[in-house]
Amino acid sequence: MTDRPLRLGFPVKVMGRPGMKSNDTRRWQQNPHLKTSLEYVDAILDYLVEVGIDMYRLSSDLAPYATHPDMPQFHTMVAESDAELAALGRKARDLDIRLSFHPSQFVLLNSPDAGLTTKSIWDLSSQAEMLDRMGMGPEGVLVTHVGGVYDYREASRARWIEGYDQCPDHVRRRLVLENDDIRFSAADVLWIHDRCGVPLIFDYQHFWCLNPEGLALRPTLERFVRSWPEGVRPKIHFSSPRTELREIKRKVTDKERAALKAQGTSGGGALTKDVVKPTSRFKTVLLPPIWTGHADFTNPFEFATFMREAQGLDFDVMLEAKTKDLSLLKLRGDLFRYAPDVAGRFGVGPDDAAGLDDTGDMLEDSVEAEDTPDVDEGEPLDAPTPEST
Repeated sequence: MTDRPLRLGFPVKVMGRPGMKSNDTRRWQQNPHLKTSLEYVDAILDYLVEVGIDMYRLSSDLAPYATHPDMPQFHTMVAESDAELAALGRKARDLDIRLSFHPSQFVLLNSPDAGLTTKSIWDLSSQAEMLDRMGMGPEGVLVTHVGGVYDYREASRARWIEGYDQCPDHVRRRLVLENDDIRFSAADVLWIHDRCGVPLIFDYQHFWCLNPEGLALRPTLERFVRSWPEGVRPKIHFSSPRTELREIKRKVTDKERAALKAQGTSGGGALTKDVVKPTSRFKTVLLPPIWTGHADFTNPFEFATFMREAQGLDFDVMLEAKTKDLSLLKLRGDLFRYAPDVAGRFGVGPDDAAGLDDTGDMLEDSVEAEDTPDVDEGEPLDAPTPEST
């Protein structure tokens, strides 16, 4: 373990610099390639240096179609990109930037379908191979979840260990397991760690969303941190929940329309954004937030409280907020203003704390340039894992 300050990182998509791509998104007909993705990431590393960010999660689609079972023409692209991977890894090491992967929610080591488990191991192997060819040290990890419940929680939990044991050595050296928000709690992944030794990722928001065992925060966090090999700095995930009303578009049913005609214009029995008329086809219903959803930005008071609770523990923090790097930059400024003791643990000083106006300008530029919706990779907060019931 070094004496370097703790890192703050963000996943995949750069929002502070419009037009930056994280991976080659072309369809298979245009022959996308890992080499193109690596050119994009090389530019992202330059951006990270410019804004002082030293941890980044690579896209799980960095090597497009590399493990698609019906497209063998893409299966050799990782080996074909050996020189480019080595160059990118050398650059990241020289810049002291920590890189990782978070394979998608469809990578399942505990599936009762042996074929799906085999395919999942292939996906993990491909991403571990990329980190190996980059020459990344043991801090370059693959983050995964336990997976689906498949009716029997205990059997599904135990089956994850069977999948883990099937993984090749280069995958097990990098694989780390995260508690999730609706299926497998911190106690569940601690149970798995005790039986196979896999290091654990503590997810702060997931811990509060799913903790039926009533574990206390500090001792649980300590056990997660101790699960990592000596000399390797752990990392955790932190996010704040969404708090705003959700706007959901719904069709006005025939029954509602008849009631509206009988009683006149109304909201149709629910809180609505607009006035609903008998002639309306749709209505916008306002619903309370779902606490598993990630907020756009990180609540600095919540984060500072957590970090003070974690005083004396060393770990890097991957921020999982919808505005990605913009949330990180704003949090640095907020910490410097409201919690300078916490800011100091991350090496944040006056020159590193982006002003609120700067972050706002970057967000405005990002929104104006936005042309595709964003999806958090590897995170089941907004998309259910298959067979999750």
